[in-house]
Amino acid sequence: MTNPKPLRIAFMGTPDFSVGILAALVESGHDLVAVYSQPPRKAGRGMDLKKSPVHEFAETKGIEVRTPKSLKGEEEQRAFAALKLDVAIVVAYGLLLPAPILEAPRLGCLNLHASLLPRWRGAAPIQRAIMAGDAETGVMVMQMDEGLDTGPVLGTARIAITGGMTASDLHDELAKIGAPLMVDTLALLAAGKITPTQQSDEGVTYAKKIDKAEARIDWTRPAKELDCHIRGLAPFPGAYFEIIRKGKPERVKVLRAEPVAGSGEPGSALDDALSIACGEGALRLLEVQRAGKGRATAEEFLRGFPLAKGESVT
Repeated sequence: MTNPKPLRIAFMGTPDFSVGILAALVESGHDLVAVYSQPPRKAGRGMDLKKSPVHEFAETKGIEVRTPKSLKGEEEQRAFAALKLDVAIVVAYGLLLPAPILEAPRLGCLNLHASLLPRWRGAAPIQRAIMAGDAETGVMVMQMDEGLDTGPVLGTARIAITGGMTASDLHDELAKIGAPLMVDTLALLAAGKITPTQQSDEGVTYAKKIDKAEARIDWTRPAKELDCHIRGLAPFPGAYFEIIRKGKPERVKVLRAEPVAGSGEPGSALDDALSIACGEGALRLLEVQRAGKGRATAEEFLRGFPLAKGESVT
């Protein structure tokens, strides 16, 4: 869709998920006047300061990048208002937007949220949708207000969550459909042809941040539930179990698995091919990762770390 009138935009985002949407906006013909991103963080063995993916991409396009630690101060709010924006686009930015920021652009602030609101409001909608066994999810362009993902919806794109899809896979697919959705929504907004839809008061769920304690696999749960749990946490932080070797527990992440027929004491190996009994059914582990090691297929893992039928993991 062509833009009847280019909009004056600031983009606010940080991780890889946001880069594709920013790239699409750069190509859309709108006026990208500034990019806001999280400040560079120390990373790597040398603990050097590393710019965010959005920061690095914006610099390649010659766009001014601002990295405030907070937007609560009057000075930062005045600097934002001075941009005289038509709209701000927010995609996984990571900072709270106070009322003066939300109200500064002529058309307000729009957020691309990775769920079908009001389901999975909050920090980890991609992971939670898979972990809950949802058959479908999507992305929505939402008019931001001061609530937690409570604003009216301006556009929606849906996608099926297929068997075997991990959080990483779904992340990439949602980014792909999110970019054209945002561009089309802005074109309609610029043309005055969009009607916001209020979110329903029913079906509200919250996607709380993933706690590392959740990552440990509870083998007493049904295999189908654990399959969703593993896929929702892959590749990070990674669902894991522990196995005792030389009197010490060793952590093993499970990156891919599949439910199979079988029964036994939960956590016990049912064969010599990494099939583990669950509370209901069993899981065949397809790809795993030992602490400090690279990803490995079940066959590769077992060559150096055998797990015999009848042995147990925790």
